[in-house]
Amino acid sequence: MSGNTLGVLGSDVKVGLPDGTKIAYANLDYAASAPCLREVADVVGELLPLYASVHRGAGALSQLCTEKYELARASVTAFLGCRVDDEVVFTRNTTDALNLLAHAVPPDTVVITFEGEHHANLLPWKEVVRLPAPSSPAAAVSAVTTALAGQTTERPILLAVTGASNVTGEVWPLADLAATAHRFGARIAVDAAQLAPHRRIDIAALDLDYVAFSGHKLYAPFGTGVLAGRADWLDRARPYLSGGGATAHVGDTPGEVDWAVGAARHEAGSPNVIGAVALAAACDALAAADLDTLRADEDALMNRLHDGLAGIPEVRILGAGDSWPDRLGIVSFTVDGVETRTVSTRLAAEFGIGVRDGLFCAHPFTRRLLDQAGATAPTAVRASIGVGTTTEHIDRLVTGIRTIAGSRVPADPAVRVGHYDG
Repeated sequence: MSGNTLGVLGSDVKVGLPDGTKIAYANLDYAASAPCLREVADVVGELLPLYASVHRGAGALSQLCTEKYELARASVTAFLGCRVDDEVVFTRNTTDALNLLAHAVPPDTVVITFEGEHHANLLPWKEVVRLPAPSSPAAAVSAVTTALAGQTTERPILLAVTGASNVTGEVWPLADLAATAHRFGARIAVDAAQLAPHRRIDIAALDLDYVAFSGHKLYAPFGTGVLAGRADWLDRARPYLSGGGATAHVGDTPGEVDWAVGAARHEAGSPNVIGAVALAAACDALAAADLDTLRADEDALMNRLHDGLAGIPEVRILGAGDSWPDRLGIVSFTVDGVETRTVSTRLAAEFGIGVRDGLFCAHPFTRRLLDQAGATAPTAVRASIGVGTTTEHIDRLVTGIRTIAGSRVPADPAVRVGHYDG
């Protein structure tokens, strides 16, 4: 992307093709894991020689790393626009964060979610009302209104929704959904794994109760995620992990434990200070970036990708089309007559392109979209973009798909797929 100072590592990596030539790798798999921002790598490189224990030692480096860890929490807090009394808990990733929330909700909570969720927001909940995937943002709000109106008990209710679909890129109407949930006395939790790298999230302004996201999708691939939001459920729940750091006092008899409150309650064990600092560096870099330019660049690339693929007769694009006006740079599709694994393999082997094929950890939703598109393939191909994506990458993908659609030649299993030669 142009017009901003952000850059990613790996933009100069070349991969080998079967004829022995090399080509610059076109990473179009950002929705799975984004590459590392240069700013993040620089911060991590500076910290590595100083790495030491966190919250444990009196030595100079332990004190420094403890300070860096808590400063990282402050950066994430600011990045998300948290309220003063919100907690920010470091986790491994979005899946871990949402499982932590599922562990912390009151035991009689009813969770309302949608068929279109990633498995991380589909599977952890104990008592679930699963709504069909809506056809538009207005339909999503209407479905939530109907579902909440049908809950007649006094039990806690949590609406758990995505911020943006990892299959179609559809951006959900979070402010409207939050307002609807609160009108019925419910809370809202947002899986922001896809949204956070592309849109500003302001928990207070949107009036969200909980937000979860991952560093590895936010250009900080060092093994850290976040659950941020209201403290009361988190402070009343038994610690997600039992162990050092989660306790205020442990007595001499079994069960004699006073658990910590605040984020420490759910961060037992030695924390991933490198991951937290990396995530904070990504948050700081994105917060300082020209988001208007970033979004304009991404929208232009997204339109180029969508229009290029739509112009190939054999391609079937998954999704609701114009009924979702706001989309991230994600397009899932099939090619008539060609297995999706063959498509992704040939893109890698012949064109040096990395994409994803499968059901994208959103099996019910992707299967429904495939059926709606009239696709004969049981899975799809997904191309996704971000910082570092260029028009050449998009054009190369469209050329590759046009070639594959025209030839329909099965991939040679003996071919080394877009191998990295160092």
